[in-house]
Amino acid sequence: MIQAMQPPTSPPASINELLARCQAIAGLSLGELAHMANVVIPANLQRHKGWPGMLVELWLGASAGSKPQQDFPELGVELKTLPIDTHGLPLETTYVCFAQLLMPPGMTWETSNVRNKLQQVLWLPIEGDRSIPLADRRVASGFLWRPNHEENAVLKTDWQELTDAIVTGNIDTITARQGEALHIRPKAANGSVLTDAFGHEGEKIKTRPRGFYLRKSFTAQILQRAFA
Repeated sequence: MIQAMQPPTSPPASINELLARCQAIAGLSLGELAHMANVVIPANLQRHKGWPGMLVELWLGASAGSKPQQDFPELGVELKTLPIDTHGLPLETTYVCFAQLLMPPGMTWETSNVRNKLQQVLWLPIEGDRSIPLADRRVASGFLWRPNHEENAVLKTDWQELTDAIVTGNIDTITARQGEALHIRPKAANGSVLTDAFGHEGEKIKTRPRGFYLRKSFTAQILQRAFA
């Protein structure tokens, strides 16, 4: 039966269909999914860090691609693959989206892209232990998550603190230690990539692009609650 499976040719029409697609690939290895989809498996993830996520997007029918919107915009759902260790704990932080360093006036948490990305997330854990060959790493059961009142409050507080530093020209004072659940750190292929931001006097300066990330401690709590 596994040999007959093929990736869908259209986005899921409903959340139930999306969850059914998740269930269909749960327990399968990345190698099995790649083989059935005629996708080449990279030797390692050093230069192909996003490969597992792209493979899963193919099998679930994600339609957004690299656009700054949810992976399943028709359903209002963002997909986040999450590498986990043998104890089911996250192995790395989770990228959310780029940070707008020239933020338009009037931006609030409710209208921010961070909240848009996190208001409804399909989490899909994947074995990530480096001792397991890439092709043998299995996909776990996916689940839908919406921030509860407490989680939303923490995310909003972190976002507000970090964006206040951006709009007041203090982007270069932000460190990865700031933020309880959400933090900012450089997001670029190398240190030579620069973008515009505001300086202390409101002038435009050049700095490294930044991205919003969820801390491992935060996603660990999400996993614990989902699989408790």
